[in-house]
Amino acid sequence: MAFQKRKDARRDESFESEGGLEDSVIQIYRCAKVVKGGRRFSFAALVAVGDRNGQVGLGYGKANEVPNAVEKGKSDAIKNMIRVPMRGHTIPHKVIGRSGASQVVLVPASDGTGVIAGKKLRPLFELAGVGNLLTKAYGSTSPKNLLKAGMRALKKLRTAETIETLRGVKIS
Repeated sequence: MAFQKRKDARRDESFESEGGLEDSVIQIYRCAKVVKGGRRFSFAALVAVGDRNGQVGLGYGKANEVPNAVEKGKSDAIKNMIRVPMRGHTIPHKVIGRSGASQVVLVPASDGTGVIAGKKLRPLFELAGVGNLLTKAYGSTSPKNLLKAGMRALKKLRTAETIETLRGVKIS
């Protein structure tokens, strides 16, 4: 029974939820603890949440059943939401994000390019509302670290207006 639920929840499907937010289950992890009666499974879910309009969050939830883990991951992602600065349908500048042994490079792209990213990173940028983007992942391709690196890269983004106010200078 638990295996069937896990298999269904593994699909990377986005669906509309309350408050105009969409979520995408990126990865389901299964952990087995061996006890006297056999194996006892627990599950963890890596979930991205966004409004496709500049807000995105990443969450991780653990529970004894898949739906509960996904729900916990979703609420964790909502707590960790950030605003992504945009220039049209792309990001303002090139940026690098690192987490553990993973490194992600994000490069702005011209209109019509689309999101060029791997299977695990794509939902994060699509839920953020980024329409045109080039990415390259270096080092470890572990989904947890790749997504953390992607979030750190998005946090580093600044618009020209933000830089002007921070430095107190006019950029021509």
